[in-house]
Amino acid sequence: MNRLVAAVSSAASVGALLIVPSPPAQAAAGEVVVFSTEFQRLDNYRNPEGCNKLPIAAHVLLNLSSSEVVVHGDPFCLTPGVPVNQGFGSHVPAGSGSFSVSR
Repeated sequence: MNRLVAAVSSAASVGALLIVPSPPAQAAAGEVVVFSTEFQRLDNYRNPEGCNKLPIAAHVLLNLSSSEVVVHGDPFCLTPGVPVNQGFGSHVPAGSGSFSVSR
């Protein structure tokens, strides 16, 4: 019985965390450019805002925007991420997931 109560309360806690709205992301002027492979065109995200899913083969992310961006390990920007400052780039592991504009 105690295990059932613990499981239900854990599930309720996780559900509550997912329901809490995140602060609205502000748009970044400029663009974020993603390099995947030598055989694909670059992916350009002009004035990115919110959560942006990365291509599955993403390899390098260049932040040419006016804001810091954060690379997340999941496609929904739910996990903590690695910040990439304005004018810098970062290697991203294939399948990294997404990036968002930092406040």
